[in-house]
Amino acid sequence: MTPNEFREIALSFAGAIESAHMNHPDFRANGRIFATLSYPDDKSAMVKLAMADQQRLVAAHPHVFYPAKGAWGLQGSTMIHLDAAHPDLMTQALELAWQDNAASPVKKSRKKGG
Repeated sequence: MTPNEFREIALSFAGAIESAHMNHPDFRANGRIFATLSYPDDKSAMVKLAMADQQRLVAAHPHVFYPAKGAWGLQGSTMIHLDAAHPDLMTQALELAWQDNAASPVKKSRKKGG
């Protein structure tokens, strides 16, 4: 899978847009990031999954998926080796991430006293 193929799949979901975060592309819907691209390098991507989904995909496809380091990985951030990924599997992972993270809008905090 190429970065452009990953991008095309990520942008195929309702409301998905491409933005940027920390100097690399991210994909959002309803203000929530559900995937990133090209971090830590151009052959990598990330999807933010529910822990059960992360565990299932890592166990079934360890050559493709692995938890991000530290607290991010413990919160569902799941790294992807793009070279080992196939479009059907990426569509599944991105759809799970989109459903878990983008289904409802981000709640905006209200400033008090103003």
